[in-house]
Amino acid sequence: MKHLVTCLLLAGSAGAWAQVPPAEDLRLYEIASAPSAERIARDIETLVEFGTRHSLSETVSDDRGIGAARRWIEAEFNAISERCGNCLEVIRIGDTVSGEERIPSPAEIVSIVAIQRGSGDPRRMVMMSGDIDSRVSDPMNRLSDSPGANDNASGLAGTLEAARILTQYQFPGTIVYAALAGEEQGLFGGKIVADYAQDQRWNLDAVLNNDMIGNIAGINGRINNHSLRVFSEGVRAAETPEEATLRYRQGGEVDSASRNLARYVQRVGEQYVIGMDLVMVYRLDRFGRGGHHRPFNAAGFPGVRIMEVNEHYDRQHQDLRTEDGRRYGDTIEFVDFEFAARATAVNAVALAAMAWAPAPPDNVTIEGMVSPSTTLRWTPGDDPQLAGYRVYWRDTSAPQWQRSRYVGKVGEFRLENVVIDNHIFGVAAVAQDGNESPVVFPGPAGRF
Repeated sequence: MKHLVTCLLLAGSAGAWAQVPPAEDLRLYEIASAPSAERIARDIETLVEFGTRHSLSETVSDDRGIGAARRWIEAEFNAISERCGNCLEVIRIGDTVSGEERIPSPAEIVSIVAIQRGSGDPRRMVMMSGDIDSRVSDPMNRLSDSPGANDNASGLAGTLEAARILTQYQFPGTIVYAALAGEEQGLFGGKIVADYAQDQRWNLDAVLNNDMIGNIAGINGRINNHSLRVFSEGVRAAETPEEATLRYRQGGEVDSASRNLARYVQRVGEQYVIGMDLVMVYRLDRFGRGGHHRPFNAAGFPGVRIMEVNEHYDRQHQDLRTEDGRRYGDTIEFVDFEFAARATAVNAVALAAMAWAPAPPDNVTIEGMVSPSTTLRWTPGDDPQLAGYRVYWRDTSAPQWQRSRYVGKVGEFRLENVVIDNHIFGVAAVAQDGNESPVVFPGPAGRF
């Protein structure tokens, strides 16, 4: 089998010999086939049955409102944890918000977060998230039924399902499953959790925010049950003026950590989830709109939004009604559970691959001005699972990495007769089992 073939290759400017790790990890095919459409459907149905999950809705009732929904989510994470020998740390992360346009009076915005601690480097984390809350046409209407079946019970159900699957495995890195609150009122849950992550000094390498992964029929009349969009920032939101000046001179406008995370999700998602096509969108989010990856980007963490390709606006942020024979409302009959399961699989394989991989390389630099060759340098890691590094390059106009070379366990490599002016470069860390980190573009523009 191809992944078992061992070959030798001269790697590194010092001429060190290195074994090339396998090209595939067969465990990821198992993970890709594991998500259950039936379990996802049950979770979405349960969330819909809370009537409304508006952030300002009922918190005392056992069967209606945001309070009942978050208690059920917490109980579900705890049940998953019991099945894996208490492998999850389930916590509430919240704060009181007031004086905002959509939260004028004090309200508790509480997210439920489950943490699967890594066995090797537990501070290195990757996260999958979905939103708890829902809304109708008036964002301040906390009383009317607001099923939020696709927006965003689908993303939350996918997060729960990923937790069920991945807790059956052990990883060197930590995986976080987050049910984020307050998205429709201003992305407050994400901001509160991002602040918590900073306070706790989380080394958060990836946030996969899933917002609407269950609709296949667009308002444009198109049906697509095999594609997802991956939105990502091109320039880091947390970039300093000095870093911006350097980027302006050296490039990196499309190579932030978030953009290379998007490339990573596309590559492993299409490799292991057979039949799924991932479309990278060079934009933070849909035009003029926002999602819960944005507060993590603002805090300096790499993050992307994963969602369906064709949206149906009659089924988003709408009062439940029929006008002139046209139905409005985000109800469960419009959710395709098989599609949501495949979208969940894309997330699960990306999370697992990153958690099994070593940390992205640190201190990546590049040189080659007025030279026929290009040299990359980085700080070698001490992860016991680290096999070595792979150098990537592509044309400056290419969306995805085109060429690569495994260079072994070294701290620098020179690409002979590859001119720096004509290509974009990066470095990824490779585990002994073949899993790789996302590619790191040199300098502050691309660091993780």
